Amino acid sequence: MSCLLFQPVAGPELKQVRRVAVFYELGLSSPAVALLDREMRAVLDNSRYQIELYPEYLETTLFDDPAEQQQFRESYIRKYQNRKPDLIVALGPSPLRFMVDAHEKFFAGIPIVFGGTSEQQADNPTLDSHFTGCWANFEPAKTLNVALRLQPGSRHVVVVGGISNFDKHLEAIFRDRLHGYDASLDFTYLTDLDMPTLLERLKHLPDHTIVLYTHLGRDARGVRYVGASQAGPMIAGAANAPVFGPSDVDLGQGQVGGYLHSFAKEGKIVGTMAVRILDGERPQDIPIVHGANAYKFDWRALRRWGFREIDLPTGSEVLFRPPTLWQRTGRIWITVLVFLLCLSALALYIRLKKAKDRQMTLSGMLITAQETERSRLASEIHDDFSQRLALMALELETAEETISISPDEAVQQVHNVLNSASEIGADLHTLSHRLHSSTLERLGLVPGITALCKEFAAQQGVEVDLVTDDVPRSVHPDVALCLFRIVQEGLRNLKKHSGETKAQVRLRKAGDKLHVSVSDEGIGFDLHDLRVKEGLGIRSMEERAYLLGGRFEIHSKPGKGTRIEAVVPLQPKTALSTG
Repeated sequence: MSCLLFQPVAGPELKQVRRVAVFYELGLSSPAVALLDREMRAVLDNSRYQIELYPEYLETTLFDDPAEQQQFRESYIRKYQNRKPDLIVALGPSPLRFMVDAHEKFFAGIPIVFGGTSEQQADNPTLDSHFTGCWANFEPAKTLNVALRLQPGSRHVVVVGGISNFDKHLEAIFRDRLHGYDASLDFTYLTDLDMPTLLERLKHLPDHTIVLYTHLGRDARGVRYVGASQAGPMIAGAANAPVFGPSDVDLGQGQVGGYLHSFAKEGKIVGTMAVRILDGERPQDIPIVHGANAYKFDWRALRRWGFREIDLPTGSEVLFRPPTLWQRTGRIWITVLVFLLCLSALALYIRLKKAKDRQMTLSGMLITAQETERSRLASEIHDDFSQRLALMALELETAEETISISPDEAVQQVHNVLNSASEIGADLHTLSHRLHSSTLERLGLVPGITALCKEFAAQQGVEVDLVTDDVPRSVHPDVALCLFRIVQEGLRNLKKHSGETKAQVRLRKAGDKLHVSVSDEGIGFDLHDLRVKEGLGIRSMEERAYLLGGRFEIHSKPGKGTRIEAVVPLQPKTALSTG
């Protein structure tokens, strides 16, 4: 048993190590390389392997001399001579040409995945079975078609680029793909100017002009630029015509967009192919992908040039759209809503708890009152009615004994017993009526309260002024009993506390509710004292109205009299089970 308790806990499964060498055309300071690399690494990181990545940079922009590039190649051949990676990724035309030239002799048997270049830029190499990857496919004709739809009537097309090898390759692709438009559009290639001259020319373009940006890594003076983050924004900012770019990495700096080569999409493709090969697939079984393109546009540039989104191709992705009010404040509103719901739930809980506590307190008071009333009734029945009945029994015995001696006296005694029986019957009727009004049950609410007021006036010496208005003949029994008890308790309180000999009772119908009030012009009281020391009678009246979905209020001030009011719906929410 102890062995089971102290068994070591199994840790996470160790991933197998796979070594991947990546040869980059440029460093990660290039936005295109950084974007492609980020998406590729994300796919590799999600694989079932622990990837050891070995990045190598040819940096052809800084070291474009063939002799320098040859030195780079030789150093990498020596570096990996005895340390063969499991996979090589070639990103860019120079790394791909390097692998085409060297892999049979120096990297034999190692699979190669390529990206970051078009076939033309890589000099249309012949690839053997060790290669697979993704060719960049620049299609400026599709971008030009979109530009003509957005800006109908355009007659001039200005193509902007630089003089680096990469720039010239891309320019050649544009010239080839746009050749079919020469007859219908006026083309100007601004690809051999220094940057200041180029920007000045762009500021004064004729109307109805479209600018197609290729890439500018170096101008005519030999000044080097990062195409996407330096040259591209300068060109878009200077041109007095809309600028359409070649790739998604150029978007976001003022260019409109177009049918763009997506370095992000290409990175995912390259990463996916790399993982498939690491999983055991052969490169020749993974088809080469031609093009990772998509229609993408900058919402801000569309607005700047007055272009309509309805004119964009179906499925176009519009980026940099400002968030809607809901997107900006949605989280705040959701937080506020959740907070309010929590407050509402808390308030409901507190209200229900108070109501429950209140009902429990009232129930306890009612039980106590019931027991007190039962004791009083038992005492009254025992001390009054029992004694009176015993006395009647003695008087009947006396009458029986007297019949033979003095019949007339016996008759008189029987009459006295009959009178006593009538008095007991009347007193029992009064007691029964206090407990439950038979008039209310037989004749309805108005007759019941009328009888109550008359009886109260006769017994207590208090003049009661009763006024009724539009009260239905038939009222729900629970509603009738509730209002009857409120008037009954109100009159009792009036007699007990007000010191007044006049009372007003008002009963009226208003809409689908019945209103009742009992008022006097007596001594009144401070409502604060009522809240501190509330009696059972008031609590019972309030609870009766509340249980039927109504409300109960007391209005009083010292020396200004008292008025109690209750409003109860004609159709109660809850049926009362007690009288």
